[in-house]
Amino acid sequence: MKPVRISPRAFAPLAFALSLSATGMAMAQTLEDGHELFDLTCARCHGGDGNGGEYGPSIVAAYSALTDDDLAAYLRVGNPAKGMPPVTISDEQLYVLIGYMRSVAPFGAFNPQALEDRRTLTLDNGSRLDGVVTGEGYYDLQLRDNNGRIHLLRRASEGRYREVTSTYDWPSYHGDTRGIRHSPLGEITKANVHQLGTAWTFNLDAPGMVQTTPVVEGGVMYVSYRNTVWALDAGSGREIWKWDRAFTEGLSGNATFGANRGVTVSGNRVFFLTDNAHMVALDKGTGELLWETAMADWNENYNSTNAPLVFNDLVIGGHAGGDEGVRGFIAAYHQDTGEEAWRFWTVPAWGEPGSETWPNAEAIEHGAGATWMTGSFDPELNVLFWPVGNPGPDMFGDKREGDNLYTDSVVALDADTGELLWHYQFTPHDTHDWDAQEPVALIDADWHGQPRKLLVQANRNGFFYVLDRVSGELLLAKPFINNLNWAEGIGADGRPILKDLPATATGEDLVCPGLIGATNWYSTGYIAQTGLYYVQALEACNLFSSRDQDWQQHQSYMGGVARDVPGGESKRYLRGIDIQTGEIKLEIPHGPTKGRHFPGVLTTDSGLVFFDEESGSFMAADGSTGEVLWQFQANVASWRGSPMTYEFDGRQYIAVATGDTITTFALPAN
Repeated sequence: MKPVRISPRAFAPLAFALSLSATGMAMAQTLEDGHELFDLTCARCHGGDGNGGEYGPSIVAAYSALTDDDLAAYLRVGNPAKGMPPVTISDEQLYVLIGYMRSVAPFGAFNPQALEDRRTLTLDNGSRLDGVVTGEGYYDLQLRDNNGRIHLLRRASEGRYREVTSTYDWPSYHGDTRGIRHSPLGEITKANVHQLGTAWTFNLDAPGMVQTTPVVEGGVMYVSYRNTVWALDAGSGREIWKWDRAFTEGLSGNATFGANRGVTVSGNRVFFLTDNAHMVALDKGTGELLWETAMADWNENYNSTNAPLVFNDLVIGGHAGGDEGVRGFIAAYHQDTGEEAWRFWTVPAWGEPGSETWPNAEAIEHGAGATWMTGSFDPELNVLFWPVGNPGPDMFGDKREGDNLYTDSVVALDADTGELLWHYQFTPHDTHDWDAQEPVALIDADWHGQPRKLLVQANRNGFFYVLDRVSGELLLAKPFINNLNWAEGIGADGRPILKDLPATATGEDLVCPGLIGATNWYSTGYIAQTGLYYVQALEACNLFSSRDQDWQQHQSYMGGVARDVPGGESKRYLRGIDIQTGEIKLEIPHGPTKGRHFPGVLTTDSGLVFFDEESGSFMAADGSTGEVLWQFQANVASWRGSPMTYEFDGRQYIAVATGDTITTFALPAN
């Protein structure tokens, strides 16, 4: 019989496993022999009876729930990441071990509900609360009631409990649908931010890059990694539930590195995108899967990394794969069923409007235009604004002559139908991988003395843009980096005025900004009182070379490479840009950098700017003067997460992914 192949991660809570479908053969051996094998292979970690030992948890209920085939597959692979090497006993010995284990706990012997810790608790107001305890500490307790609702409790006097929750939520990637990453919370101020300290931490134990932005709703924090979602008590960090599944084998794209930027919450559902581009809805109280919809075929190089966006009764999903030559789209699904409501293709089909900017149907088929970052939504206009990625192949433009719409653009779509209302293309015929996936910020402000609905973006190509988001009219475009050599500026027609690139002895193109861009996907912020838009800017150049390339399944479709300039320097700055003029009004230089960080920004009504800093610190600065007021040395090797804030039980918290750990900060408790 061919063994069932199972990812070790599917059984990560186990540090142990065993067995093959041959129980009958095992029973022919003595139980004493099986007991001896258990003592030799299992008891050191999990105890002599399998109910937990010095180095491992109880495994009896877990192996009772698994078939012999599943246990065998796990045993043969092991789980080195959790401290368990592959078990190397012979098949015959394995059969004997199975017999002993099944004598202790036959398959299906344990009812999961029988293991639940069900209690009736008395609250401080005298009422009673019945349910299943999902987590408990010295001061905190988490309980799921009979309706599936989570209650967060803190010990009070005389054995009673006080119920707590969040008093200001952060329910989506940027906190709301405007894409600004700004909060009205003001408990943490310029005068007291120096007192900020660590409140709690939660380690994701993730093997790759953690890019999640925590989301908080109803007192529960939701964080994510590739194919994994955790629900935590937002006041203590204690785990309430965890949903996960095995990584998709054979997948290509950024999701294979662990990239996932978060979830969004609406009603009783948590929405999440899997590595293989499936939209899933989870019950926010239990973590159970409610529905799942495949957005695209991952075998065609689709994968997903972004957080969904919710509005009205829809949830919007995008996808990655632009560097692997997918054909891009944005899709809307009904929140209650997962049924698709509409789909907009960011690379139009041959013969449709926009296809004339491509040379032929073959170029369109793998034209890219991925949608791997979360867009923004204006409820008054009922318009969705979504940034679109690079064309494919990324750096070889000869086989895709033309502007290549709607790549490197922002598209404005009717939220109910997905109909295109207008678009603006930042970089026509891009050959430097300058996705327009940077945050799309919706700002209402006076523009030259008149109230106007603005759309603002600091683009990867080095220019800062202000558009009228009703009409799509370009109002301002100005560089926000000093080292920009590919364009003289943006013309009256909205198109870049191109410059000749410097010749090099190697035949490569010297381009500034480089491949990573003048900025990238990480969060930005805006403070209305200062009128400044805060962005992490990178001064760096690269040497680019291109080559022809045919598209293939599960392969990169870059069409070239970029490398550092020998002896060149790169430097990161937090910059505050005046949205009226494009002038740099504030600048904070980072510590030494190689430009390998992706550091985000958060702003608050108290005039603070929180930001990740290149040398591994998390900092807070005065948004008016640029003075750094506080820092926490997180020693992060590569920032990937962007900060957020929420209020829990009347106390403001700041949270950010520091490496593979969620770290929260707060002022000293009263």
